[in-house]
Amino acid sequence: MSDNPVLERAERFLSALRHCQVLGIAVHEAVPSGLTLRLPYSTQIIGNPESGVIHGGAITTLMDTTCGISTVCVLPEFEICPTLDLRIDYMRPAQPHKDVYGFAECYRVTENIIFTRGYAYQDNPDEPIAHVVGAFMRMGKAAQGDSVLKGGA
Repeated sequence: MSDNPVLERAERFLSALRHCQVLGIAVHEAVPSGLTLRLPYSTQIIGNPESGVIHGGAITTLMDTTCGISTVCVLPEFEICPTLDLRIDYMRPAQPHKDVYGFAECYRVTENIIFTRGYAYQDNPDEPIAHVVGAFMRMGKAAQGDSVLKGGA
């Protein structure tokens, strides 16, 4: 058992998302101030076969997942929080043959909505490839039912 309950919840949440397993997305860091996920470079996420540039849809998946799972960093217990709104501004293409990291933080938590923001980067967080803002609806503990996400969350 880890001494980081935020990390444990983030990893448990991520392990329940099959599309993230297929893409190889993993938790890089999970702390109360935010979450960082890693999307490893692979041939299955190439958008342009001539250049090897990563498809924007893979970056969108990474950032939606990072923002969504960042809710476990601020909530005392796990809640289902589906995406209400997500906006991604692409600054530049991701470089081929390099992993992409997504960071997100929750900057406002209300009774019904959690607001997130973050960025995707490769080598340097100060040189983002994309910025993201998202809003997630709080469904509450009652909505979670019996799932893999409940255990100890």
